[in-house]
Amino acid sequence: MMDIPWGEPFALIDTKGDNVARVGTIETAHHWLRRKWPTSDATHRKALARIEDAMECMGSVAEARQAFIAAARSAGFVPAKLA
Repeated sequence: MMDIPWGEPFALIDTKGDNVARVGTIETAHHWLRRKWPTSDATHRKALARIEDAMECMGSVAEARQAFIAAARSAGFVPAKLA
């Protein structure tokens, strides 16, 4: 499987202020949504659908990234730039 350009990597920060993940690829985002996501709501489902579409070259990677960030915020994570 080829890596799909995702843009600048970022960290997911939890409610305690801990860096819980580095998201640098769409594959990492997909893994988190499928295996490690703490909630299952509309933003989670939308992000997962957008990411899977982008991975199949049927959707925009930029839209997938934005949907993932929205889902992260909805789940209580704070997306932050890596130092």
